[in-house]
Amino acid sequence: MSDCVVDLPPEYCQYHDNGCEFAQSCLNCHLPICVYDEPGGKQRLLKRRRAAEMARQFTREGKSIGELAQIFGVSRRTVQRALKIAFGDKHGKRSGDAQFHSEEPDAEESRCGEGNS
Repeated sequence: MSDCVVDLPPEYCQYHDNGCEFAQSCLNCHLPICVYDEPGGKQRLLKRRRAAEMARQFTREGKSIGELAQIFGVSRRTVQRALKIAFGDKHGKRSGDAQFHSEEPDAEESRCGEGNS
């Protein structure tokens, strides 16, 4: 007798397609690649969904960075990173929203007035 494993065609196997928390069935899943086939796939998908919801609340509901941080239970910096990813560099800052960047002035700005006295 040999120790080889027989790889049967699908029609001869009892396969139970129970899906996951993202889809009822693997065969009817909307995702192009299974989140369990990609390293960090589930976490990446959840972060993208969270970033999209943060961006939606930021733009449509006018929530501030601090409010979003409290709602989602993350730091202000995490919200800033999520918005930067969601909008890209040029659109991440809403006009008139000084809270998007830290309240501390940049090192360049603070040095501008030092030598001109």
